[in-house]
Amino acid sequence: MAASGKTTVAIKVAEKYGMNYLCGGDILKEMAISKGYQPSGDDWWDTENGMKFLEDRKKSNQFDLEVDKILVNSIGEGGVVVTSYTAPWLSTNGVKIWLKASPNSRSKRLASRDKIAYKEAEKIVKKRDSENIDFYRKMYGFKIDEDLSVFHLVLDTNSLSKNQVIEIVLKSSQYFI
Repeated sequence: MAASGKTTVAIKVAEKYGMNYLCGGDILKEMAISKGYQPSGDDWWDTENGMKFLEDRKKSNQFDLEVDKILVNSIGEGGVVVTSYTAPWLSTNGVKIWLKASPNSRSKRLASRDKIAYKEAEKIVKKRDSENIDFYRKMYGFKIDEDLSVFHLVLDTNSLSKNQVIEIVLKSSQYFI
């Protein structure tokens, strides 16, 4: 989910194993550019411009279907670490890791990362969670907030530091890769 640490961990795993890092959100940002938007920064989704694109995106599944196709093809080719809300359910390939964190923990992380007030971060996390859960449930029938059966590793990160999470994932990944 948003602000769980998935990008941070994915980048470290990619570095350790000499793989490419691919983010579904980055591909979606490229599509936003093609539609005249000007995304910038990791927090762009939470800006007025980013929210407008997300509203436009809801009108059609086309953006997401295209992103998912690119991700699934890349995973099939191998040599890539991916962050995606849907790829774990769409691809049978790869090692799948879920970083489990409470909305409170993720709000604290978002507030710290984006240098915003906790209350603002809390609203963003709540909104992004509900929108992503609803969007992918309607689009694919996935219960991304409930069905973790597709994951090889589910790691509760609530009481762990960023470095501890990275260390655990890197140590456990040796068993999968």
